[in-house]
Amino acid sequence: MKKAWWKEAVVYQVYPRSFQDSNGDGIGDLPGVTARLPYLRDLGVDVIWLSPFYQSPGKDNGYDISNYQAIQPEFGTMEDFDTLLSQAHSMGLKVVIDLVVNHTSDEHPWFQESRKSRDNPYRDYYIWRDGVDGGPPNNWGASFSGSAWELDETTGQYYLHTFGTFQPDLNWENPAVRQEVYQMMRWWCGRGVDGFRMDVISMISKTPQMPDGECGPGSLYSSFGPYVVNGPHVHTFLQEMNREVLSKYDLLTVGECPGLTVEQACRYANEDGTELTMAFQFEHMDLDGGESFKWNLRKMDLLELKANLSKWQYGLNGKAWNSLYWCNHDQPRIVSRLGDDSSPVLRERSAKALALCLHMMQGTPYIFEGEELGMTNGDFKTLADFRDVESLNAYQELTRSGVMEPEAMLRCLCYKSRDNARTPMQWNTEPEAGFTTGTPWIRTNANYTEINAAEQVTRQDSVYNFYRQLIALRHTHPVIVYGSYQLLWPEDRQLFAYLRQWEGCTLLAVCNLSGDEDRAELPQGFAGKAPLIANLPDTVLEGTMVLRPWEAFAVLV
Repeated sequence: MKKAWWKEAVVYQVYPRSFQDSNGDGIGDLPGVTARLPYLRDLGVDVIWLSPFYQSPGKDNGYDISNYQAIQPEFGTMEDFDTLLSQAHSMGLKVVIDLVVNHTSDEHPWFQESRKSRDNPYRDYYIWRDGVDGGPPNNWGASFSGSAWELDETTGQYYLHTFGTFQPDLNWENPAVRQEVYQMMRWWCGRGVDGFRMDVISMISKTPQMPDGECGPGSLYSSFGPYVVNGPHVHTFLQEMNREVLSKYDLLTVGECPGLTVEQACRYANEDGTELTMAFQFEHMDLDGGESFKWNLRKMDLLELKANLSKWQYGLNGKAWNSLYWCNHDQPRIVSRLGDDSSPVLRERSAKALALCLHMMQGTPYIFEGEELGMTNGDFKTLADFRDVESLNAYQELTRSGVMEPEAMLRCLCYKSRDNARTPMQWNTEPEAGFTTGTPWIRTNANYTEINAAEQVTRQDSVYNFYRQLIALRHTHPVIVYGSYQLLWPEDRQLFAYLRQWEGCTLLAVCNLSGDEDRAELPQGFAGKAPLIANLPDTVLEGTMVLRPWEAFAVLV
C-alpha cells in the first residue's frame, strides 16, 4: 500500500454560512473562518474543507454557482479568501474547496447564453431535448422533487436538471465544457488550494439515449440513477481531468459519488492514482431510508451497519482509499441519529463511542463542524424554521399528495432534514452561541448554553478533547492509518468491534453502540492491557468483560 499525506490526514468540513459571522449580518463568512483557524489548529486536524463560497443566488445554499471564480459578497471578497488560505498554510493547515461541476446555477452566464437560441455557441454547454407527446423528454424525477426536465419557452425545448430547476446540468460530452472546468481548476490551484471535494461527480456522464425508467408504486417519476450515476464516460472524463490538472499538483481529491459500489470505488480512487485520491459513498447513510427514502423516524440497524462498513473496509484494502464520515452538510447529526441525545451524560458518551468506532478504521476521517462537540439535531418547531430546498419541496410534495400527514412530515424533517447540520456553530454561551451579533440566517439550537466550544476546550473529559486524542493517535500510530481490518462478533446486535493489523502491531477497537450492557470475550493478548483510549475513565480490560452502555475503547499490542 502506497503512503500519502492525505491518507494520514484528518479533514474538518466548514460550512461557511453557519461557522462564524464576522460582520453581524447573520451569515457566516470567510473572515469568520479565518478568525477561528486557531481553534482548528488546536483540535489537530490537517485539512479544512470549505463548502461553497462562490458567487451564487443561494437557492441551494451555494451549490448553485453563477461564477466559479468569484466570491459571493455575503461571504467576503477574494482578498478575504487569499488571507484565509495564507493564514491556514502558516498554521500547517491545508485547504480543500468544493468543485460543483455536474451543474451550474441558471444565472451562470453560460446558461444565460445557452437558453437564448438553439444555435447559440453555448447551447451545447447544457443538455437540451425536445419534449415527447406534449410533456418532458422522459419520466425522470429530480432529486429536489418534480420532473428532472424544465421547459424553456424561449426555444421550446427542455433542459435537464437532476437537482433543482435552477440547477441545469452541464453537458460533459462537450469538450469545450471540460476545458472550461479544467481551466477553472488550474486557476484555483494557482491560488494555492490543496484539493477539491467534487460534488456528485459520479453523475457527470449521462446515458445518451436517456430512456424512460421504471416508476415506483404511486410515483409519477422514475429514478434517473441507472442512466446518470456511474455513466458510460465518467472514468474517461476523470482520467482526462487527472492528466490535465490533478496530476500536476499534490492534491487531496475526494469524489462525492452517489450510487457508488465497492467495485466502482476501486476505479474512482484506485491506488495507481489515475483518477481521484478517495471517494465518498452513501450506502451506510441510506440504511435507515426504507421505502420512504429518508422521510421516516427509523434508526439504523447495527448488524446492517457493521456489515456495510466492513464490506467497504475489506473491499478497498490495498486497492483504493476510503473516506470515513458520519456527518456532513447533507446529513442529520449522528449523535441524534445513531447515538443517544436524551441526556448530557449519554449524549457525550455516545458521541465519543461513535467517534472512536469511525476513527479507528482504515480511511481518511472527516469531521463536520460541531461534530467534535457532540452537537445535536436542531430544535425546529414549525415549517417556517426550515431553509433547505430539499426539505421544503419534499414537505409540499408529500403532504399535498396525501402520502404524509403534515404533523408526521414535520417530525420527519426535524429528524432527517439537512438543516439539522446547518444550525450555527455553538462557540460559547453568548447570544446566538457566539456565532453572530445579528439575527442568524437559521435558528440557533437552544442547547448552546450546554453544548459549546468554550466549555469543552477547557474540560479534559469533553467530546472535543476526546476528538483531539483520536486525531493525535492517528498521527502517532501507522496501524490506525494503514492496518488491515477484521470484523469481530458480526452477529452481536450491540457491539461493533474489530482488529487492525500492520507491521507487527495489532489494535483492537470495541464499541458498545447501545444503551444496554453487553458481555465481550476479548481476543487473546488484550486482557490486562491499558487502553490506548477509552470514553470512560475506569475502563479495565479483562478476558471476559461487561461493557456499560455506550462504552468504547481501543487497545494496542
